[in-house]
Amino acid sequence: MPTGPNPVAARLDAYWTAARMTAALPADAAKGSETGPALSPAVDGPRPGEYIPPSRSFDGIPQAGTFFWTDAQGTGRTCSGSVVRGPGRDLVLSAGHCLKGYSGTAPQRRLAFVPQYHDGVKPYGVFPVGANSVYVPQQYYDLGEHAGAAYDFGFAVTEPNQDGTSLQDAVGGVRLLTGTGYDHAPVRMIGYPAGAEKPLECWSRTTRWPSDDPADPGTFPRIACDAFVGGTSGGPMLVPRRDGWAVIGVIGGYHTGGNTAQVSYSAYFGSATRALYDAATTGAPPAGPGAVRG
Repeated sequence: MPTGPNPVAARLDAYWTAARMTAALPADAAKGSETGPALSPAVDGPRPGEYIPPSRSFDGIPQAGTFFWTDAQGTGRTCSGSVVRGPGRDLVLSAGHCLKGYSGTAPQRRLAFVPQYHDGVKPYGVFPVGANSVYVPQQYYDLGEHAGAAYDFGFAVTEPNQDGTSLQDAVGGVRLLTGTGYDHAPVRMIGYPAGAEKPLECWSRTTRWPSDDPADPGTFPRIACDAFVGGTSGGPMLVPRRDGWAVIGVIGGYHTGGNTAQVSYSAYFGSATRALYDAATTGAPPAGPGAVRG
């Protein structure tokens, strides 16, 4: 095994010993949600005296990106996502509250994924989400954003870009990890704030957060990172592995990702996440509003 310095650990240490106070962007209560803010118990956010690691703007990584939507009135940008390895080489992971409005065979808005978008540049092109290719758990449709917070994750299956290249062939992918617990360090979180031309990244750690809010039941990974506002929903929480990055969560879940810019959450990635991944990679019919479970 190598005995030299670990660059990931060194970088995390640099973040944790950086300046303790950083300016936060204005908070957006529902990070990436298009249905408006949630009510917020006071404990959703930093604890007294808690250190909030700073975020920084950067040009991104190929395996993370943002979504663009198009309808009869024009186009816009929404939420964040990451490319997950799969046999079809075409899979994007995001939050359920980001994707559910684009499900079905005839959504009002069409969705496309742009990896490593920054400064108006689309270095790998645009990857349209296929027709009826949005996978969100049936429980999330049935229970809604808050009662179903534990199921706030989803996958979008993309089509090739304008050059005919599949998404994973263009940018690679991260490995999906499920059933690995709540405590992870170091964790690299990436997200695209609404209106910003570059993504943010932050190094921190995740811990276990049992919900205090009966409206959003469950137990969630929690992470402190500054300036993660609306638009960052669906952004990946990444951990280093020998074969590259792996994803253990996405911004969402409890209060659709958190009601402050300093603390974010994820639905726990367990058996339901793995089952949804299996459905998306085998071409099973997606769930949807009013669908009947088998």
